[in-house]
Amino acid sequence: MKYFLCVIGMVMIIEGLPWFGFPNKARQIILTLATQPENLLRRMGLFMMLGGLALVYLGNM
Repeated sequence: MKYFLCVIGMVMIIEGLPWFGFPNKARQIILTLATQPENLLRRMGLFMMLGGLALVYLGNM
């Protein structure tokens, strides 16, 4: 559980960086993503999950 909380905390730090450092640019990116077709967003999500899975796998080797 301690490791899990550490990972969640690190994800929150990474996710918060663009909002802290570049709030206007982050807002523009969100508005651009909102206009994209659903199938493109699904593919982006799939590739992000596969990339994350690969990183977890490599980290546990």
